[in-house]
Amino acid sequence: MTMKLALFDLDHTLIPADSDYEWGVFTTARGWNDAGDFTRCNDAFYEQYKAGTLDIHAYVRFATAAIRRKGAIDSEAAHADFMRTVVQKLIKPQALELVRAHQQAGDTVVIVTATNEFVVQPIAQIFGVPDLIAIELERDPVSNWFTGEIRGTPSFREGKVVRVQEWLDSRQLSWRDVQSTFYSDSINDLPLMERVTYPVATNPDPRLRAVATERGWRILELF
Repeated sequence: MTMKLALFDLDHTLIPADSDYEWGVFTTARGWNDAGDFTRCNDAFYEQYKAGTLDIHAYVRFATAAIRRKGAIDSEAAHADFMRTVVQKLIKPQALELVRAHQQAGDTVVIVTATNEFVVQPIAQIFGVPDLIAIELERDPVSNWFTGEIRGTPSFREGKVVRVQEWLDSRQLSWRDVQSTFYSDSINDLPLMERVTYPVATNPDPRLRAVATERGWRILELF
């Protein structure tokens, strides 16, 4: 039997914001970063992401600098506050309903995001999605806390195809064994959208909207 696989990007697809960007704003408001320097760098990285020119390794080192300084206890407590005060407001009924419709149809749902696992694991749990492909963070063998480096292939651009392939391999599956749908807003996700059976441009950025229109892909305005 063919597995039906529903893949979802997270930021600006299932939630109307960038969770990593919002986490940076949140921690800066708590005094974890120099506000001026952090905001300038964060905004510059975000513009690079939208333009498709982001150095993901440099960004992850930047994005995890605060939690590396603060350590696990303070960082995890702050993230719980972030979930309550920021993320809960970003969870929209139509997004939850879309995910649940796939689950109720018997589809296997996977969130595939270029945001790091520390930020997004609790968000995936809110959506009731146990299968999460996120940027995995290397841990120091002594402290068991993050080093700022990426472990394995980053789930970003072409790396999302690699990571989904690894997910399939771990289940003794191939692309031929699945009927796959992928929802994304970003031109950065074009490689995976070209690989799946049914690409769905969801709240698409202008570049992805143009590609979807040209190729006759479904366009979904979720928000």
